[in-house]
Amino acid sequence: MKHPILTGYLVAVFLMTATSLAMAAPSESSGPQGFLLWATPNDVSEISFEDSGGTPLTLADFEGKLILLNIWATWCGPCREEMPTLDALQAELGSDNFEVVALSIDRKGIEIVNEFYQEIGIEHLAPYIDKTGMASADLGAVGIPTTLLLDRQGKEIGRLVGEAEWNTQDMIDFLTEMIATR
Repeated sequence: MKHPILTGYLVAVFLMTATSLAMAAPSESSGPQGFLLWATPNDVSEISFEDSGGTPLTLADFEGKLILLNIWATWCGPCREEMPTLDALQAELGSDNFEVVALSIDRKGIEIVNEFYQEIGIEHLAPYIDKTGMASADLGAVGIPTTLLLDRQGKEIGRLVGEAEWNTQDMIDFLTEMIATR
């Protein structure tokens, strides 16, 4: 049974995403596992989310760092699979120059994210939540997981749609180069 409001919303999100991607700068090159890098950095929509204490945040709070922004949810199988590799990546490369920002779009709130982190042993990623789920649409994520690489000014310089193994040597080398050159 189709729900007309939900169907309309999904069509609108698809059209906005397709338009956004069509207008995006062409891919300059690609990194490991199909990571696309844009020829020109793209502006990113302003999004709002919270940390585990309920403090409101935006991407501007991370300005000055290269950010790997991962949009995910606890109910997403591929997201669950890649989360330990994102945690390992943060342990390896996390610094004043780089941070993995794992942004959950779980509507049930930060409690479900904290439970998931405990369940699978996430130790290095800070829990962030967008209970509205709008960050995904605002950022043009066609599905989850979607991961955006943001430069130190908060502009998108690349993205990877789908699950990845973030702690492989190829990915670590790729991101180390991005940290050094961007």
